[in-house]
Amino acid sequence: MAVLLATLSSLVYGTADFLGGMASRRNDGMVVTVVSQTFGCLALAIAVLLWPEVTVEASDLWWGALGGVGGGLGLMCFYPALAIGPMSVVAPTTAVCSAVVPLVAGLAIGDRPSGPAMAGVLLALPAIVLVARESGSHGRAQPQTVMMSIAAGVGFGWFFIGVSQTSEHSGLWPLVGARVVSIGLVGTACLLSGRSLRPAVGTTPLVASAGMLDLAANALYLFAATRGLLSVVAVLGSLYPASTVLLAMWFLHERMSRAQAVGVAMAVAAVALIAVGS
Repeated sequence: MAVLLATLSSLVYGTADFLGGMASRRNDGMVVTVVSQTFGCLALAIAVLLWPEVTVEASDLWWGALGGVGGGLGLMCFYPALAIGPMSVVAPTTAVCSAVVPLVAGLAIGDRPSGPAMAGVLLALPAIVLVARESGSHGRAQPQTVMMSIAAGVGFGWFFIGVSQTSEHSGLWPLVGARVVSIGLVGTACLLSGRSLRPAVGTTPLVASAGMLDLAANALYLFAATRGLLSVVAVLGSLYPASTVLLAMWFLHERMSRAQAVGVAMAVAAVALIAVGS
């Protein structure tokens, strides 16, 4: 079940990123982040009230909030990196770091994936790099861009670790702590920089949809992480660039490069190996 939930979370994360990227073509990326996260927070409030009985402890909220710090800081590095550097460098660097950080943490705390599962994890890492590559991009990244991309990936990996430490019976409450903290961090950064938080005319539905799907992806990952090995679940959750690439092909008629096609095939094989070994 954890493998299925983590795989679904990557698909939904990628869809949310696609919609957020579309919205960012007409809005500041940081503004899209704050507004979409706010819409997601409203949906989260309703879901928490309607959720069946849960057993939540203070530690669940604190771990969620700690994850939210990583997620918020990750976003604050991710969008500026995309603004100043080539996507072909920023995306795979961020995605791989967001997978490697919890992978190492999981192994350090005692995760012991089976042979096939570990083979799938190792296959998934280069797959992330390949599917996140931007076709036809040959721009060189400055050291600042690389460092910001690494920081963003570490922040996202931090989020993955934080929510994985919550209890299985806490429902969606860990995401409340995470979302409040991340919105507070990114929102404060926007206000201090003088940005307007009003989306461009006609883009609010797109921004709202991105926020709702990001929340759904967070929930799927949370349920996966509290039921499976962190070292496996986080890597599967980091396969999100694959669905972004496929959606861009379908709706924007972008062409998939040969490397991306190989990456998608590797990702499918990695999921299959992890499923067999879990």
